[in-house]
Amino acid sequence: MARTKEFDPDVVLDRALQLFWQHGYEATSIADLTEHLGIARACIYATYGCKHELFMKALQRHVEVVDALVTAELARPGPALPAVRGLIDRFVTESCSENRFLGCLVTNAAVELAARDAEVARLVESSWARTETALASALARARAQGELAPGADPRAMARFLLVFLQGVWVLERAPDTATRLRDAGRVVASILG
Repeated sequence: MARTKEFDPDVVLDRALQLFWQHGYEATSIADLTEHLGIARACIYATYGCKHELFMKALQRHVEVVDALVTAELARPGPALPAVRGLIDRFVTESCSENRFLGCLVTNAAVELAARDAEVARLVESSWARTETALASALARARAQGELAPGADPRAMARFLLVFLQGVWVLERAPDTATRLRDAGRVVASILG
């Protein structure tokens, strides 16, 4: 008779996500995972596969949650430009807070792994494409509603904002970057009008 799991796989996956987010993929060992997750190495392998498979599941979970939040924030009815500005302001403000995150897990994965891991690169690209599309849709709505000039290029602006957000998440990991981030956020706000 098979034994039932004595842990909640979703809770453990969320804890693994936090550990990978805090330390990165390479710096997180299986020993770190067993200690942090409170489950045996055999349970990790039986439930999630190898360390890379566990990382990919954690990254996929993060992408699903964050992309859905960003898309929902940008798709709210009403004026679209305040939603775009609000998203940018929220990311800059969170990145400058004492309780800031450790960058975005997707951005961190891109920096650490995407150049040599095709599976990570595909997931990163799909997340960036969703964010860019959500931004472009909001900006197209803003243009249609007269919030942006008729000649504005929503796709190019969305790409600019995606690159800006990725930069915010990279700088967030470094100490003493709040002034840079706030200044950059003000410039982006002025570009949006």
